[in-house]
Amino acid sequence: MEVGKKAFLIGVVFLVSLFLVACGGSDQSSTDGEWKPERNIEIVAPAGTGGGWDTTARMVAKALEEEGLIDVGIGVVNKPGGGGAVGWAYIAGFKGDSHHLFVSSPPIIDVPLSGNSEYDHTDFTPIANIIADYGAFVVRADAKWNTLPELFEDMKLDPTSITVIGSSAPGSMDHLQFVRFAKAYGVDITKIKYVSEQDGGELTALLNGNVDVFSTGVAEVIEQVRAGNVKVLAITAEERLEGDVLSEFPTAKEQGIDEVFVNWRGFFGPPEMPENARQFYEDALRKLDQSETWTEIRSQFGWDSMFIEGEEFKKFLDEQREVTKQLLDELGLGQQ
Repeated sequence: MEVGKKAFLIGVVFLVSLFLVACGGSDQSSTDGEWKPERNIEIVAPAGTGGGWDTTARMVAKALEEEGLIDVGIGVVNKPGGGGAVGWAYIAGFKGDSHHLFVSSPPIIDVPLSGNSEYDHTDFTPIANIIADYGAFVVRADAKWNTLPELFEDMKLDPTSITVIGSSAPGSMDHLQFVRFAKAYGVDITKIKYVSEQDGGELTALLNGNVDVFSTGVAEVIEQVRAGNVKVLAITAEERLEGDVLSEFPTAKEQGIDEVFVNWRGFFGPPEMPENARQFYEDALRKLDQSETWTEIRSQFGWDSMFIEGEEFKKFLDEQREVTKQLLDELGLGQQ
């Protein structure tokens, strides 16, 4: 009887072991050797549809599939809220997973430093940065200002008389990119009146005259410029961008303001993503960056190539954090 019981238990243990091996903990992949996705990949855009994160995620997913760099399906899901914090909290729940990615940019540094997210870039697995986008400072077509210095001269006289709007929260990207250029011109940045609209109503508020200036990304205003509704006072790039309409946008630098702001966008994995999975995605993104398909997409949206990988990406993120912390502390928005 005891022998029968022992044999039965051994059999059960054997079957359970086979089951666990077969299931493989799907994402408990070994960190040794090469790795390839075993099921569909989910890329998270931590914002609503139509913005920079969403567009980048969808274009990368499309190009990776078209170039044959990833053999499984790639889906993009939106997790808006909290300036990115909702999406980051969602991804944090996939610790050790190899089939979830997310796109991010300066807010993953700005938002935690402002005390509005419990997660920051150090909680995730940096894979690679892939593009450089740029900010734009936009006013209505009939506004009295035609250059950025003209706007800043009025702000020097009375900073609170001019309202700036952006889609990110105070202390995050749209706010900080404007503040950097205002500071470089000598405006009292502690008195700048900035309002946040995270439900897509920024442009409506500008066109209706409820606000004076829209701090945003270059790609977000191209169609409105074409329609004659707005004008771009300046963009944050080092030099003018190439392309239809884009080449018409003046830089702040050419107007005598010695400042540049790069809206980098890169990809991250969940906490503790296995190294071989991280390396697989890094290699895929590097090949994508070198492809004609991606070059055409970048040109379409006015993005520059800015590929940073591995340890260099981690170092870049840490450096950006120090610069941002200093600016937030000056504004009185840093986490105490």
